[in-house]
Amino acid sequence: MVSGVVADLSTAAGCQQLLDGAGELDILVNNLGIFEPKPFEQIGDEDWTRFFEVNVMSGVRLSRHHLPRMKARNWGRIVFISSESGICPPAEMVHYGMSKSAQLSVSRGLAETCIGTGVTVNAIAPGYIDTEMVQAVPENVLASIISQIPVGRLGKGEEIADMVAFLAGEHAGYVTGSTLSLNGGQ
Repeated sequence: MVSGVVADLSTAAGCQQLLDGAGELDILVNNLGIFEPKPFEQIGDEDWTRFFEVNVMSGVRLSRHHLPRMKARNWGRIVFISSESGICPPAEMVHYGMSKSAQLSVSRGLAETCIGTGVTVNAIAPGYIDTEMVQAVPENVLASIISQIPVGRLGKGEEIADMVAFLAGEHAGYVTGSTLSLNGGQ
Protein backbone atom coordinates (compact mmCIF):
# COMPACT_ATOMS: atom_id res chain seq x y z
CA MET A 1 0.00 0.00 0.00
CA VAL A 2 1.28 3.46 -0.89
CA SER A 3 0.20 6.57 0.96
CA GLY A 4 1.55 10.07 1.32
CA VAL A 5 1.82 12.89 3.82
CA VAL A 6 2.37 16.50 2.80
CA ALA A 7 4.62 18.25 5.32
CA ASP A 8 7.38 20.86 5.46
CA LEU A 9 10.30 18.86 6.87
CA SER A 10 12.42 21.99 7.27
CA THR A 11 10.58 22.59 10.54
CA ALA A 12 10.10 20.56 13.71
CA ALA A 13 6.32 20.89 13.31
CA GLY A 14 6.48 19.57 9.76
CA CYS A 15 8.59 16.59 10.81
CA GLN A 16 6.07 15.84 13.54
CA GLN A 17 3.23 16.10 11.02
CA LEU A 18 4.98 13.48 8.87
CA LEU A 19 5.66 11.24 11.86
CA ASP A 20 2.02 11.47 12.95
CA GLY A 21 0.76 10.54 9.48
CA ALA A 22 3.30 8.02 8.22
CA GLY A 23 3.41 5.33 10.90
CA GLU A 24 6.27 2.95 11.54
CA LEU A 25 8.87 2.01 8.97
CA ASP A 26 11.92 -0.19 8.53
CA ILE A 27 13.82 1.99 6.05
CA LEU A 28 14.40 5.72 6.35
CA VAL A 29 16.10 7.66 3.55
CA ASN A 30 16.94 11.20 4.62
CA ASN A 31 17.02 12.94 1.25
CA LEU A 32 15.82 16.49 1.88
CA GLY A 33 18.31 19.15 0.89
CA ILE A 34 18.79 22.64 -0.43
CA PHE A 35 21.81 24.43 -1.90
CA GLU A 36 22.66 27.90 -3.10
CA PRO A 37 25.93 29.28 -4.42
CA LYS A 38 26.88 32.40 -2.45
CA PRO A 39 30.19 34.05 -1.56
CA PHE A 40 31.18 33.27 2.03
CA GLU A 41 31.17 36.93 3.02
CA GLN A 42 27.52 37.21 1.96
CA ILE A 43 26.25 34.16 3.87
CA GLY A 44 24.27 35.61 6.77
CA ASP A 45 23.33 33.92 10.02
CA GLU A 46 19.83 33.21 8.68
CA ASP A 47 21.35 31.28 5.73
CA TRP A 48 23.54 29.18 8.03
CA THR A 49 20.53 28.41 10.22
CA ARG A 50 18.25 27.60 7.27
CA PHE A 51 20.78 25.20 5.73
CA PHE A 52 21.32 23.45 9.05
CA GLU A 53 17.56 23.16 9.73
CA VAL A 54 16.72 21.80 6.28
CA ASN A 55 19.75 19.66 5.45
CA VAL A 56 20.62 18.34 8.91
CA MET A 57 17.81 18.67 11.42
CA SER A 58 15.17 17.12 9.17
CA GLY A 59 17.16 13.88 9.16
CA VAL A 60 18.04 14.17 12.85
CA ARG A 61 14.38 14.55 13.81
CA LEU A 62 13.16 11.65 11.70
CA SER A 63 16.03 9.39 12.76
CA ARG A 64 15.56 10.26 16.44
CA HIS A 65 11.97 9.01 16.16
CA HIS A 66 12.56 5.86 14.12
CA LEU A 67 15.94 4.63 15.39
CA PRO A 68 14.74 3.41 18.82
CA ARG A 69 11.88 1.52 17.17
CA MET A 70 14.24 -0.08 14.66
CA LYS A 71 16.56 -1.12 17.50
CA ALA A 72 13.62 -2.63 19.39
CA ARG A 73 12.76 -4.71 16.29
CA ASN A 74 16.48 -5.49 15.79
CA TRP A 75 16.28 -4.46 12.14
CA GLY A 76 16.25 -1.25 10.19
CA ARG A 77 18.08 0.89 7.68
CA ILE A 78 18.82 4.61 7.74
CA VAL A 79 20.47 6.23 4.74
CA PHE A 80 21.51 9.88 4.55
CA ILE A 81 21.88 11.41 1.10
CA SER A 82 24.78 13.78 1.67
CA SER A 83 27.22 15.11 -0.94
CA GLU A 84 30.86 15.13 -1.95
CA SER A 85 30.62 18.74 -0.73
CA GLY A 86 30.51 17.30 2.79
CA ILE A 87 34.00 15.89 2.23
CA CYS A 88 35.41 18.78 0.21
CA PRO A 89 33.26 21.90 0.71
CA PRO A 90 33.16 24.17 -2.34
CA ALA A 91 34.32 27.77 -1.92
CA GLU A 92 31.07 29.08 -3.36
CA MET A 93 28.86 27.04 -0.98
CA VAL A 94 30.60 26.79 2.38
CA HIS A 95 27.26 26.76 4.21
CA TYR A 96 26.03 23.86 2.08
CA GLY A 97 29.29 21.95 2.61
CA MET A 98 28.99 22.46 6.38
CA SER A 99 25.51 20.98 6.41
CA LYS A 100 26.58 17.98 4.35
CA SER A 101 29.61 17.40 6.63
CA ALA A 102 27.22 17.47 9.57
CA GLN A 103 25.09 14.79 7.90
CA LEU A 104 28.14 12.56 7.56
CA SER A 105 28.93 13.05 11.23
CA VAL A 106 25.37 12.29 12.33
CA SER A 107 25.28 9.19 10.15
CA ARG A 108 28.53 7.81 11.54
CA GLY A 109 27.54 8.65 15.12
CA LEU A 110 24.16 6.95 14.79
CA ALA A 111 25.83 3.84 13.40
CA GLU A 112 27.95 3.71 16.56
CA THR A 113 24.75 3.59 18.65
CA CYS A 114 23.56 0.49 16.78
CA ILE A 115 26.32 -1.92 17.82
CA GLY A 116 24.92 -5.40 18.30
CA THR A 117 21.68 -4.72 16.46
CA GLY A 118 20.44 -5.46 12.96
CA VAL A 119 20.20 -1.72 12.28
CA THR A 120 22.59 -0.04 9.87
CA VAL A 121 23.17 3.66 9.22
CA ASN A 122 25.09 4.88 6.19
CA ALA A 123 25.54 7.94 4.01
CA ILE A 124 25.86 8.36 0.28
CA ALA A 125 28.01 11.22 -1.01
CA PRO A 126 27.04 11.86 -4.62
CA GLY A 127 29.14 13.99 -6.90
CA TYR A 128 27.56 15.88 -9.78
CA ILE A 129 24.27 14.22 -10.74
CA ASP A 130 22.29 15.08 -13.87
CA THR A 131 19.41 17.02 -12.32
CA GLU A 132 17.52 20.17 -13.25
CA MET A 133 19.63 22.11 -10.74
CA VAL A 134 22.89 20.94 -12.31
CA GLN A 135 21.58 21.53 -15.83
CA ALA A 136 20.92 25.16 -14.77
CA VAL A 137 24.68 25.67 -14.32
CA PRO A 138 26.11 27.77 -17.20
CA GLU A 139 27.12 25.55 -20.11
CA ASN A 140 30.82 26.47 -20.01
CA VAL A 141 31.01 25.81 -16.26
CA LEU A 142 29.21 22.47 -16.62
CA ALA A 143 31.56 21.44 -19.45
CA SER A 144 34.53 22.25 -17.19
CA ILE A 145 33.04 20.19 -14.36
CA ILE A 146 32.42 17.19 -16.64
CA SER A 147 35.96 17.41 -18.01
CA GLN A 148 37.25 16.77 -14.46
CA ILE A 149 35.15 13.64 -13.88
CA PRO A 150 37.17 10.52 -14.80
CA VAL A 151 34.13 8.67 -16.20
CA GLY A 152 33.48 11.70 -18.44
CA ARG A 153 29.84 12.33 -17.56
CA LEU A 154 27.41 13.39 -14.87
CA GLY A 155 25.97 10.74 -12.60
CA LYS A 156 22.42 9.48 -13.03
CA GLY A 157 19.70 9.59 -10.41
CA GLU A 158 19.15 5.89 -11.00
CA GLU A 159 22.72 5.18 -9.89
CA ILE A 160 22.04 6.85 -6.56
CA ALA A 161 18.73 5.00 -6.27
CA ASP A 162 20.49 1.68 -6.92
CA MET A 163 22.92 2.37 -4.06
CA VAL A 164 20.05 3.29 -1.75
CA ALA A 165 18.27 0.05 -2.69
CA PHE A 166 21.43 -1.94 -1.92
CA LEU A 167 21.97 -0.23 1.45
CA ALA A 168 18.29 -0.73 2.33
CA GLY A 169 18.40 -4.46 1.64
CA GLU A 170 19.46 -7.63 3.39
CA HIS A 171 22.72 -7.91 1.42
CA ALA A 172 24.08 -4.74 3.06
CA GLY A 173 23.89 -6.05 6.61
CA TYR A 174 27.67 -5.73 7.02
CA VAL A 175 27.79 -2.15 5.75
CA THR A 176 27.30 0.46 8.46
CA GLY A 177 28.89 3.71 9.51
CA SER A 178 30.11 4.17 5.94
CA THR A 179 30.08 7.04 3.53
CA LEU A 180 29.86 5.73 -0.02
CA SER A 181 31.13 8.15 -2.66
CA LEU A 182 29.33 8.03 -5.98
CA ASN A 183 31.27 10.63 -7.88
CA GLY A 184 32.51 9.12 -11.14
CA GLY A 185 36.03 8.98 -9.70
CA GLN A 186 36.28 12.72 -9.17
